[in-house]
Amino acid sequence: MGDSARAYRELVRAQIRSQSQYRLSFALDAGLTSVMTLLEILTVIVLFRVTPELGGFSLREALLIAALCEFGFHIADLAVGNIEDVNRYVRLGLMDSVLVRPLSPLGQLLATDFPFRKVGRVAQSAALYVGVLVYADLDWTPARAVLAVVAPLSAAALFSAVFVAGATVAFWWIDSGEIANAFTYGGRQFGSYPVTVYPSWLRSVFAYGLGLAFAGYQPALALLGRPDPLGTPAWVAWCTPAVAAVAWTAALLLWRTGIRQYRSTGS
Repeated sequence: MGDSARAYRELVRAQIRSQSQYRLSFALDAGLTSVMTLLEILTVIVLFRVTPELGGFSLREALLIAALCEFGFHIADLAVGNIEDVNRYVRLGLMDSVLVRPLSPLGQLLATDFPFRKVGRVAQSAALYVGVLVYADLDWTPARAVLAVVAPLSAAALFSAVFVAGATVAFWWIDSGEIANAFTYGGRQFGSYPVTVYPSWLRSVFAYGLGLAFAGYQPALALLGRPDPLGTPAWVAWCTPAVAAVAWTAALLLWRTGIRQYRSTGS
């Protein structure tokens, strides 16, 4: 385990060194990629210029949901977002070289193409999250203080599981990138708003079927100390870590199944 950890660490370090060699280019890339986070939050604010509430939630409450979801998503995108390239590895036969090395295939793929330039998004979304926590004027308790730290990390784990599960489809359908994006980037869009704005079938499939309500909506309810307008029990709002653990278990099982289905291109 120690040798494997050192190998992954060196792979990540090599990626960071290579991406930061041209400092101006790296700074511009990191800065520009972080702009999208601000635009997502501004989209929520713009909606409140034409309505006093959104799905029964005020601006402060809606911003907390969006900030939680954005922060969790960008942590996941930095950590595992490059797994989307697995379809390229399968199509070009590069997966063969990954499988013959004495390291986890998933770990190799994540470490080899580590997208360090996305660190700007994480930094900006973290700053926005802290700012929104202050703006929301929460009634702080020890439990809520812990949840404020655990919730975005759990949301990151949840989105990471979605990234891995979506990428695994490439083992059966190589050109599955757009389908995977519908659940990863589409899931980010879905989770950035109160689930009360969606029809019941969307809530059933995406909010609770895929667990996206736990990326922002449910933990925000717990932080705000308000009941769910949809009537879910209060304890559900504290279940984000458990949902993330279940999602990761399912994603890893799907990944292992996909690896077993892989057939070399022969190139």
